[in-house]
Amino acid sequence: MTAGLHAAAPIGIFDSGVGGLSVLRALQAQLPHERFLYYADTAHCPYGERDVATIRARAEAISAELIAAGAKLIVVACNTATIAAIAHLRARFELPFVGMEPGVKPAAIASRSGHIGVLATPRSLAGERFQALVDAHARGVTVHTRACSGWVERIEAGDLHSPACMAMLRGDVQPLIEARCDVLVLGCTHFPFMVPALRDLVGPDIHLLDTGPAVARQTARVLSDAAALNPASAPGPTRWRCSGSDHDFQQQRCLLGFAAV
Repeated sequence: MTAGLHAAAPIGIFDSGVGGLSVLRALQAQLPHERFLYYADTAHCPYGERDVATIRARAEAISAELIAAGAKLIVVACNTATIAAIAHLRARFELPFVGMEPGVKPAAIASRSGHIGVLATPRSLAGERFQALVDAHARGVTVHTRACSGWVERIEAGDLHSPACMAMLRGDVQPLIEARCDVLVLGCTHFPFMVPALRDLVGPDIHLLDTGPAVARQTARVLSDAAALNPASAPGPTRWRCSGSDHDFQQQRCLLGFAAV
Protein backbone atom coordinates (compact mmCIF):
# COMPACT_ATOMS: atom_id res chain seq x y z
CA MET A 1 0.00 0.00 0.00
CA THR A 2 1.20 3.52 -0.79
CA ALA A 3 2.46 5.22 2.36
CA GLY A 4 -0.35 7.07 4.08
CA LEU A 5 -3.17 5.31 2.20
CA HIS A 6 -5.54 3.50 4.54
CA ALA A 7 -8.27 1.37 3.01
CA ALA A 8 -10.97 2.52 5.43
CA ALA A 9 -10.20 6.23 4.90
CA PRO A 10 -12.57 8.33 2.77
CA ILE A 11 -12.12 9.44 -0.81
CA GLY A 12 -11.98 13.23 -0.97
CA ILE A 13 -13.80 15.03 -3.78
CA PHE A 14 -14.01 18.72 -4.53
CA ASP A 15 -15.57 21.07 -7.03
CA SER A 16 -16.50 24.73 -7.17
CA GLY A 17 -20.08 23.76 -6.32
CA VAL A 18 -22.59 21.02 -7.06
CA GLY A 19 -21.12 19.93 -10.40
CA GLY A 20 -18.88 17.35 -8.78
CA LEU A 21 -21.99 15.59 -7.52
CA SER A 22 -22.28 14.07 -11.00
CA VAL A 23 -18.85 12.52 -10.43
CA LEU A 24 -19.76 11.49 -6.89
CA ARG A 25 -22.77 9.62 -8.28
CA ALA A 26 -20.52 7.72 -10.69
CA LEU A 27 -18.04 6.98 -7.89
CA GLN A 28 -20.78 5.67 -5.62
CA ALA A 29 -21.97 3.35 -8.40
CA GLN A 30 -18.44 2.10 -9.13
CA LEU A 31 -17.24 1.94 -5.50
CA PRO A 32 -20.34 1.42 -3.33
CA HIS A 33 -18.41 0.41 -0.21
CA GLU A 34 -16.18 3.47 -0.10
CA ARG A 35 -16.63 6.43 2.22
CA PHE A 36 -16.69 9.88 0.61
CA LEU A 37 -15.94 13.41 1.78
CA TYR A 38 -17.27 16.04 -0.63
CA TYR A 39 -16.17 19.68 -0.53
CA ALA A 40 -18.15 22.31 -2.46
CA ASP A 41 -16.31 25.62 -2.82
CA THR A 42 -19.59 27.48 -3.16
CA ALA A 43 -18.17 30.76 -1.82
CA HIS A 44 -15.91 30.91 -4.90
CA CYS A 45 -18.20 29.37 -7.54
CA PRO A 46 -17.93 29.38 -10.52
CA TYR A 47 -14.29 28.65 -11.29
CA GLY A 48 -14.73 28.81 -15.07
CA GLU A 49 -14.01 32.51 -15.44
CA ARG A 50 -11.49 32.93 -12.59
CA ASP A 51 -7.75 33.30 -13.11
CA VAL A 52 -5.41 30.33 -12.78
CA ALA A 53 -3.68 31.63 -9.64
CA THR A 54 -6.98 31.91 -7.77
CA ILE A 55 -8.12 28.43 -8.81
CA ARG A 56 -4.76 26.92 -7.89
CA ALA A 57 -4.80 28.59 -4.45
CA ARG A 58 -8.32 27.35 -3.74
CA ALA A 59 -7.48 23.83 -4.94
CA GLU A 60 -4.44 23.68 -2.66
CA ALA A 61 -6.35 24.97 0.38
CA ILE A 62 -9.23 22.53 -0.13
CA SER A 63 -6.88 19.60 -0.74
CA ALA A 64 -5.03 20.40 2.48
CA GLU A 65 -8.34 20.39 4.37
CA LEU A 66 -9.41 17.07 2.85
CA ILE A 67 -6.04 15.52 3.66
CA ALA A 68 -6.26 16.80 7.25
CA ALA A 69 -9.68 15.10 7.42
CA GLY A 70 -8.03 11.79 6.46
CA ALA A 71 -8.63 11.49 2.69
CA LYS A 72 -6.67 8.64 1.06
CA LEU A 73 -7.13 9.96 -2.49
CA ILE A 74 -8.59 13.16 -3.93
CA VAL A 75 -10.76 13.42 -7.01
CA VAL A 76 -10.60 16.88 -8.56
CA ALA A 77 -14.20 16.74 -9.79
CA CYS A 78 -13.90 19.89 -11.86
CA ASN A 79 -12.50 20.21 -15.38
CA THR A 80 -11.37 23.80 -14.83
CA ALA A 81 -9.56 23.01 -11.57
CA THR A 82 -7.94 19.96 -13.14
CA ILE A 83 -6.49 22.04 -15.95
CA ALA A 84 -5.38 24.85 -13.66
CA ALA A 85 -4.14 22.96 -10.64
CA ILE A 86 -3.72 19.19 -10.76
CA ALA A 87 -0.02 19.24 -11.72
CA HIS A 88 0.59 21.67 -8.85
CA LEU A 89 -1.38 19.48 -6.42
CA ARG A 90 0.53 16.34 -7.38
CA ALA A 91 3.81 18.16 -6.79
CA ARG A 92 2.64 19.65 -3.50
CA PHE A 93 1.06 16.57 -1.85
CA GLU A 94 2.02 12.91 -1.67
CA LEU A 95 -1.34 11.15 -1.97
CA PRO A 96 -2.90 10.30 -5.37
CA PHE A 97 -5.04 12.79 -7.31
CA VAL A 98 -7.48 11.84 -10.06
CA GLY A 99 -8.66 14.61 -12.36
CA MET A 100 -11.14 15.32 -15.12
CA GLU A 101 -10.44 15.62 -18.83
CA PRO A 102 -12.91 16.35 -21.63
CA GLY A 103 -13.62 13.07 -23.40
CA VAL A 104 -12.09 14.08 -26.73
CA LYS A 105 -10.58 10.65 -27.41
CA PRO A 106 -13.75 8.55 -26.86
CA ALA A 107 -15.80 11.16 -28.70
CA ALA A 108 -13.50 11.02 -31.72
CA ILE A 109 -13.71 7.21 -31.73
CA ALA A 110 -17.51 7.23 -31.44
CA SER A 111 -18.19 9.87 -34.09
CA ARG A 112 -19.45 8.72 -37.47
CA SER A 113 -19.86 12.19 -38.98
CA GLY A 114 -16.27 13.23 -38.23
CA HIS A 115 -17.51 16.22 -36.22
CA ILE A 116 -17.63 16.38 -32.41
CA GLY A 117 -18.68 19.21 -30.13
CA VAL A 118 -17.14 20.12 -26.79
CA LEU A 119 -19.24 22.06 -24.30
CA ALA A 120 -17.05 23.52 -21.55
CA THR A 121 -16.26 26.60 -19.49
CA PRO A 122 -14.19 29.39 -21.04
CA ARG A 123 -11.20 28.58 -18.80
CA SER A 124 -11.21 24.89 -19.73
CA LEU A 125 -11.16 25.61 -23.44
CA ALA A 126 -8.48 28.29 -23.18
CA GLY A 127 -5.81 26.06 -21.68
CA GLU A 128 -2.91 24.37 -23.45
CA ARG A 129 -4.00 21.06 -21.89
CA PHE A 130 -7.21 21.03 -23.92
CA GLN A 131 -5.42 21.83 -27.16
CA ALA A 132 -2.94 19.04 -26.43
CA LEU A 133 -5.86 16.59 -26.05
CA VAL A 134 -7.26 17.68 -29.41
CA ASP A 135 -3.86 17.40 -31.10
CA ALA A 136 -3.26 13.94 -29.65
CA HIS A 137 -6.66 12.31 -30.01
CA ALA A 138 -8.75 14.08 -32.63
CA ARG A 139 -6.79 13.51 -35.81
CA GLY A 140 -9.15 13.18 -38.72
CA VAL A 141 -12.01 14.65 -36.68
CA THR A 142 -13.14 18.27 -36.60
CA VAL A 143 -13.60 19.54 -33.03
CA HIS A 144 -16.14 22.32 -32.53
CA THR A 145 -16.11 24.08 -29.16
CA ARG A 146 -18.58 26.23 -27.26
CA ALA A 147 -17.57 28.28 -24.22
CA CYS A 148 -20.74 27.90 -22.17
CA SER A 149 -21.08 30.98 -20.00
CA GLY A 150 -24.05 30.91 -17.63
CA TRP A 151 -24.59 27.15 -17.50
CA VAL A 152 -22.90 26.65 -14.14
CA GLU A 153 -24.86 29.47 -12.55
CA ARG A 154 -28.16 28.00 -13.80
CA ILE A 155 -27.30 24.57 -12.42
CA GLU A 156 -26.17 26.00 -9.07
CA ALA A 157 -29.56 27.76 -8.88
CA GLY A 158 -31.42 24.53 -9.68
CA ASP A 159 -32.75 25.97 -12.95
CA LEU A 160 -32.49 22.97 -15.28
CA HIS A 161 -35.44 23.32 -17.63
CA SER A 162 -37.02 26.80 -17.52
CA PRO A 163 -37.74 28.67 -20.77
CA ALA A 164 -34.76 30.94 -20.12
CA CYS A 165 -32.53 27.94 -19.46
CA MET A 166 -33.69 26.20 -22.64
CA ALA A 167 -33.02 29.34 -24.68
CA MET A 168 -29.49 29.53 -23.25
CA LEU A 169 -28.81 25.86 -24.04
CA ARG A 170 -30.24 26.18 -27.53
CA GLY A 171 -27.93 29.09 -28.29
CA ASP A 172 -24.89 26.93 -27.51
CA VAL A 173 -25.90 23.56 -28.96
CA GLN A 174 -27.68 24.65 -32.15
CA PRO A 175 -24.43 25.67 -33.90
CA LEU A 176 -22.98 22.25 -33.05
CA ILE A 177 -26.01 20.49 -34.49
CA GLU A 178 -25.74 22.60 -37.64
CA ALA A 179 -22.05 21.64 -37.85
CA ARG A 180 -23.12 17.95 -38.02
CA CYS A 181 -21.68 17.01 -34.60
CA ASP A 182 -22.97 13.59 -33.60
CA VAL A 183 -21.17 13.49 -30.23
CA LEU A 184 -21.30 16.30 -27.68
CA VAL A 185 -18.72 16.13 -24.90
CA LEU A 186 -19.95 17.44 -21.55
CA GLY A 187 -16.69 19.15 -20.62
CA CYS A 188 -17.74 20.37 -17.18
CA THR A 189 -18.91 18.23 -14.28
CA HIS A 190 -21.95 20.48 -13.82
CA PHE A 191 -23.22 19.75 -17.32
CA PRO A 192 -24.52 16.16 -16.85
CA PHE A 193 -27.34 17.69 -14.80
CA MET A 194 -28.51 19.34 -18.03
CA VAL A 195 -28.82 16.04 -19.91
CA PRO A 196 -32.64 15.83 -19.80
CA ALA A 197 -32.94 19.37 -21.18
CA LEU A 198 -30.21 18.77 -23.74
CA ARG A 199 -31.86 15.56 -24.87
CA ASP A 200 -35.05 17.52 -25.58
CA LEU A 201 -33.02 19.85 -27.80
CA VAL A 202 -30.75 17.45 -29.68
CA GLY A 203 -32.99 14.40 -30.00
CA PRO A 204 -32.07 10.73 -29.55
CA ASP A 205 -29.36 10.35 -32.18
CA ILE A 206 -26.65 12.64 -30.78
CA HIS A 207 -24.48 11.04 -28.10
CA LEU A 208 -23.99 13.09 -24.92
CA LEU A 209 -20.65 12.03 -23.45
CA ASP A 210 -20.20 12.26 -19.67
CA THR A 211 -16.69 11.42 -18.43
CA GLY A 212 -17.74 10.80 -14.81
CA PRO A 213 -17.93 6.99 -15.16
CA ALA A 214 -14.43 6.89 -16.71
CA VAL A 215 -13.07 8.90 -13.78
CA ALA A 216 -14.75 6.50 -11.36
CA ARG A 217 -13.10 3.54 -13.09
CA GLN A 218 -9.70 5.26 -12.95
CA THR A 219 -10.19 5.95 -9.23
CA ALA A 220 -10.95 2.28 -8.66
CA ARG A 221 -7.79 1.28 -10.57
CA VAL A 222 -5.59 3.65 -8.55
CA LEU A 223 -6.95 2.35 -5.25
CA SER A 224 -6.71 -1.27 -6.36
CA ASP A 225 -3.08 -0.82 -7.42
CA ALA A 226 -2.35 0.70 -4.00
CA ALA A 227 -4.22 -2.11 -2.19
CA ALA A 228 -6.39 0.63 -0.71
CA LEU A 229 -9.92 -0.40 -1.68
CA ASN A 230 -12.27 -0.36 1.29
CA PRO A 231 -13.00 -3.99 2.29
CA ALA A 232 -16.32 -3.07 3.98
CA SER A 233 -19.42 -4.98 2.89
CA ALA A 234 -21.92 -2.21 3.63
CA PRO A 235 -22.43 0.98 1.59
CA GLY A 236 -20.14 3.76 2.76
CA PRO A 237 -21.42 7.12 4.04
CA THR A 238 -20.85 10.53 2.47
CA ARG A 239 -19.92 13.61 4.49
CA TRP A 240 -20.29 17.15 3.23
CA ARG A 241 -18.34 20.38 3.55
CA CYS A 242 -18.63 23.72 1.80
CA SER A 243 -17.07 27.17 1.92
CA GLY A 244 -20.41 28.98 1.68
CA SER A 245 -23.83 28.47 3.23
CA ASP A 246 -24.41 24.95 4.56
CA HIS A 247 -28.17 25.50 4.29
CA ASP A 248 -28.00 26.57 0.65
CA PHE A 249 -25.72 23.68 -0.25
CA GLN A 250 -28.08 21.25 1.44
CA GLN A 251 -30.97 22.61 -0.62
CA GLN A 252 -28.93 22.36 -3.81
CA ARG A 253 -28.12 18.70 -3.08
CA CYS A 254 -31.77 17.92 -2.50
CA LEU A 255 -32.80 19.54 -5.80
CA LEU A 256 -30.30 17.30 -7.60
CA GLY A 257 -31.51 14.12 -5.92
CA PHE A 258 -29.01 13.76 -3.07
CA ALA A 259 -29.95 13.17 0.55
CA ALA A 260 -29.89 16.23 2.77
CA VAL A 261 -27.66 14.59 5.40
